[in-house]
Amino acid sequence: MARVRTLPEAERVPGVPHALAAHELSARLPHLMLEARRVAASVSHGIHGRRRAGPGESFWQFRPFMSGESASRVDWRRSARDGRLYVREREWEAAHSIYLWVDRSASMGFVSSLAAQSKVERALVLALALSEALVDAGERVGLIGLAPPRASRNIVERFAELIAKDSAGQDADLPAAEALPPLSEVVLVSDFLVEPPAFDAVVGQLAARGARGHAIMIVDPVEESFPFTGQAELEEPEAGLRLRIGDAARWGEDYRRRIAAHREAIGEALRRRGWTLTLHHTDRPASEAALRVLTQLSAARGGRSGLVAARGG
Repeated sequence: MARVRTLPEAERVPGVPHALAAHELSARLPHLMLEARRVAASVSHGIHGRRRAGPGESFWQFRPFMSGESASRVDWRRSARDGRLYVREREWEAAHSIYLWVDRSASMGFVSSLAAQSKVERALVLALALSEALVDAGERVGLIGLAPPRASRNIVERFAELIAKDSAGQDADLPAAEALPPLSEVVLVSDFLVEPPAFDAVVGQLAARGARGHAIMIVDPVEESFPFTGQAELEEPEAGLRLRIGDAARWGEDYRRRIAAHREAIGEALRRRGWTLTLHHTDRPASEAALRVLTQLSAARGGRSGLVAARGG
């Protein structure tokens, strides 16, 4: 028989140590940062940024001055080296703005003996790993409601620190309903155990200006199979409700039908906006979901992005 428990509120945050460098982590939950970096490393070999010449701020290369160009573009210091005229060409990173959101509400604290870790732990690992892999690929990544998109080498530490300080996020089972900029991407990581109309409204608002999105549904294997028999007591952690049932096996049949219907409603809300849904079980490697989402991010841009990733399961 599978055993289950729900993490208390204090254990559903990354913790202050997550703001430190990985080798300095010594307090509780350090494995989240460590695992996130391992996952990012395992997928980063398959992604890369794309550079093109343009008006960006970073230097890319020198090239010969061409007839008809403005003399103001000439780099006189470089040209003086060998008597030829050179232009300092700037770098344009084909970067997009990608917004992440992680559900840390009470239902995400659920973990069974069949799972590798709790849903919230897996969600945090995925979000931090995706952040690092995307920034390594030249993308700008932000957190909905917490941080604008940025391309920072310490993105994992920065995001972990922001999430740890976001006490209000402990009670939010949906992101703030705000219209994101056109051409931006959204990655939502949650169990999505919310009323479908509420989810539909939030997704509609996020997509109002053309943002594209990807949802990672985190599922504990016990939540899906409901492998209980005999008498059982069920608890709804967010409302604090309890239900005693006498025949768990029979009750489970209706439960599984309802779960399937709920998942279909969530999927339909996403499909109507052209968004994708990735189902990820916590007894599977986090890298599977990370690879799949990176593939979807690339496919959503019609191959124009520099992101390339192997397909995950």
